[in-house]
Amino acid sequence: MKLSTSSHTLVVSCIQKALGKYVSGNGAHVITDIHLQADMESGQLVISDDDDTVLAEQQIPEWESANPENFYTDVEIALKRVLNQLREEGTLENVKILKPYSFVLEDSTKETVAELLMMDDEETLFLNDELLKGLDEELNTFLKDLLEK
Repeated sequence: MKLSTSSHTLVVSCIQKALGKYVSGNGAHVITDIHLQADMESGQLVISDDDDTVLAEQQIPEWESANPENFYTDVEIALKRVLNQLREEGTLENVKILKPYSFVLEDSTKETVAELLMMDDEETLFLNDELLKGLDEELNTFLKDLLEK
């Protein structure tokens, strides 16, 4: 499902409204995730913080008539496009939230469906499987050498 222009505009304005709460003020807020909850039955997009405080909500009419089998996959793709567009435009750089933080898609039961976008400083190092590959073996060899000396 590709969002229509009007639905795209509704999603963008909902995200901007939610983030608007973190644009002004002194210092940076500590949040690990911004939760985007999509509900196919109601067509609602609800954006909340870690404490389940609703930051913004918007009716997305297209979601009510979406294909139930692919709903979250389609919503994930659409929201990733919107968030990447906002990042490229620099909108997300004005947000005063300590990095790293993530935008997370949730279903109607608040279960995480997907991580949509992680905002981090360029110097932040995220561990992944490729980086950790062989680490156990290296640590065991190091410990063995250390204990033998």
